[in-house]
Amino acid sequence: MKKLLSTAYSDNAFNFAMLIQRVVTGLMLLIAHGLLKISNFSEMSGTFFDPLHVGHRNSLVLCIFSEVFCSMLLVLGLFTRLAALVIVLELSFLVFMYHRGQPIKNLDLAIMYLASAFSVLLLGPGRVSVDGMMSK
Repeated sequence: MKKLLSTAYSDNAFNFAMLIQRVVTGLMLLIAHGLLKISNFSEMSGTFFDPLHVGHRNSLVLCIFSEVFCSMLLVLGLFTRLAALVIVLELSFLVFMYHRGQPIKNLDLAIMYLASAFSVLLLGPGRVSVDGMMSK
């Protein structure tokens, strides 16, 4: 009971938690969102949200880059902070521009992804990652 209420943690617990955080966030973004955008590219490319005014198609390509390529990097723990930064930027556009003024029930999943990616950006990948193993 004493350990359950303790705020202390071990390095192994931290590294395992970061592994879980990275893998779950990356895989969920990749499978639930990135692959869906790739498979529906032709239907979405004409009307996709364009906050940077680079064109609907180019905005979709940037979003796919974030949700597929950067999510895979997050899962592997390779260039983790850079990949997390790209994901945080994309999700910030989604939360603060695309869903602006909508009820919180429409934002909850995007906010969870944003918070998770932001945590990885701040804390790093942990030792159980390609980045962590290269720094040994």
